[in-house]
Amino acid sequence: SYKGGQKPMAFRLNIGQYLAGTSAIHKLDPRTKILAALVLMISAFFIQTPIQLVFGLLYIVALSRATRLPAGKLLDSIKPLIAMLFALGLINMLMVHRGETLISWGVLNITDEGIRVALLYSLRMIVAIVAAAILLLTTTPTQLTDAFDALLSPLNKLGLPAHELAMVFSLMLRFIPLLAEEASSIMDAQTIRGASIHKGHVHTRIKSLIPVIIALLASSLRHANGLARSLDARCYEGGSTRSHWHPLRYKKRDALACGITLLYCFMLGILAFV
Repeated sequence: SYKGGQKPMAFRLNIGQYLAGTSAIHKLDPRTKILAALVLMISAFFIQTPIQLVFGLLYIVALSRATRLPAGKLLDSIKPLIAMLFALGLINMLMVHRGETLISWGVLNITDEGIRVALLYSLRMIVAIVAAAILLLTTTPTQLTDAFDALLSPLNKLGLPAHELAMVFSLMLRFIPLLAEEASSIMDAQTIRGASIHKGHVHTRIKSLIPVIIALLASSLRHANGLARSLDARCYEGGSTRSHWHPLRYKKRDALACGITLLYCFMLGILAFV
């Protein structure tokens, strides 16, 4: 039985998991989705004013609605990053001392400018994070691999292994949920044996994670070795001579998606002067 009559807390990670759908976003060419996501993520760092922030958030909400995915699934995919955003906002609020002082207590000095910067920098990261989440939720790992292979193919002329790099990226996405399940099983087993993973002092909890990390590392090496043996047994050989079952083709909807993305960037630039 579980110690104290409580079941151990499972560790779940939804990053990189594809959700099937029939929306217009799902039907886009994966190369279009990758380029659009990169543009959205890069443009998020140029948001400097509140009106730009509101426009960016409204656009990303509209884009999320266009995927026709449950809001809960989208929120679950970015939940592990919420703590990072909170920490980023807290650091900005404490480090920025410009503007009118609102709270002053010893070394603690919070200003209106610090709060503005904390909210702006944290919320604009949501645009980038949700854009990446939409890309992963609406695109299969195979489509991502083919898209990266096609986008990186010019690097072959420079002697870089574009296909191998794309395959490594695909395997990374496939291993994320697998390793998350492995971590969950290992943590459950350690908790049943009396390890204080979810309670106790911070030092005790960190110390109890060492066996989990070692076991997870051993499991990762075992999976990697098994994958390498499978590829060798199937005489796998990457390269430009390999064909694709579903060749990638740009369509009118891809041109429309690119145009909407460029229009968003143009409007974001115009709003910087408002």
